[in-house]
Amino acid sequence: MRKEGSIGPTAQKVLLLLLRGLALYLTYSPKKQFRIIKQIGAEWKNIDRRALYYAIKSLYQNQLIDERENANGTVTLRLTQNGKAKALTYNLDDIKIPVMKRWDKKWRIILFDIPEKHKKARDALARVLKNIGCRQFQKSVFVHPFECRNEIDFVIESFSMRPYVRFIVADSIDNELHLKKYFDLL
Repeated sequence: MRKEGSIGPTAQKVLLLLLRGLALYLTYSPKKQFRIIKQIGAEWKNIDRRALYYAIKSLYQNQLIDERENANGTVTLRLTQNGKAKALTYNLDDIKIPVMKRWDKKWRIILFDIPEKHKKARDALARVLKNIGCRQFQKSVFVHPFECRNEIDFVIESFSMRPYVRFIVADSIDNELHLKKYFDLL
């Protein structure tokens, strides 16, 4: 028996699929958009229809999604703020920065200055950045060589720390040799 407010694996998958739809909306790269569409399509096919019905009903009852009826008779499901937060908790452990086939010789630098009143979020953000493969360069500065803007935006949004975080793409770092060794780019 599930505790009040918890959701099953099918409902978790639905939340993550709806979140990927949000990622699709936020993605600027057509290549990444096609990859997301392909993943979404494959995942929807793997969901049992009866389980999907009950999962959507549960998500709606738990106020994690809402629906809007369209003029043509179809229904659009949308994540609520609570639904986004819940989906992000399921997805943070799975986030990965894809390795580029050929490094573009640019560094992605993530800087943050998060106030002490948000210490838990700051520590969690630093921990997630390390877990997804970013190298800590200074206390509040992390570096990665591969394209990761969408993944970093996702992490930032999951902690609601947008006002305190900056993302920079740089051509070089004056002491980058140790970073090249760390990321096996030599």
